[in-house]
Amino acid sequence: MPFIQLFLMFFRIGIFSFGGGYAMLPLIFQGVQEFGIMTSAEFSRLVALSQVTPGPIAVNAATYVGFQYTGFFGAFAATFGVALPSVILVILTMHFMKKFQESKGLEAVLFGIRPATVGLIASAVIFLSENSLFQGPLFSKELIENIKEYVNLLPCILFICTIILAGKFRIGPIKLTILAGLVGAFLIR
Repeated sequence: MPFIQLFLMFFRIGIFSFGGGYAMLPLIFQGVQEFGIMTSAEFSRLVALSQVTPGPIAVNAATYVGFQYTGFFGAFAATFGVALPSVILVILTMHFMKKFQESKGLEAVLFGIRPATVGLIASAVIFLSENSLFQGPLFSKELIENIKEYVNLLPCILFICTIILAGKFRIGPIKLTILAGLVGAFLIR
């Protein structure tokens, strides 16, 4: 029975998430909380692990969650569940592409989906910030009152450096991920 629950949870996530893996993260976290599989800190580590392993972040996260919950078959059920909607939607899209290529209705739907996708990605950024840069919920009175005790300085510096190196110097994400991992490994020991 847990395999069916995992499959259905990730199928739902796969079919209702637009915008890729980062847009799926809040939904995956919500599902993980429903199952009671892992804490916020563990989920934050899962996201980091999903980033450094090859493949789409949503598939990596689903595989990890499924494996944590029920082992190999849970990993298979979760991965199949999150990937199947994309396969179905691509097949259907290709079938109807020519018919609806210049449809005003389709343009209107996509116009509405785009800002929601940005919102979901922003939600993932806030979630990851809470668990990576700060030691508790973002936007709380505690943050303002106890800023020195609340902010993790090293992750904030890494965050700012990553933005500068990626934006200004166009250093690729793989190099930045490896560099950040090395900095963390040497400075946090």
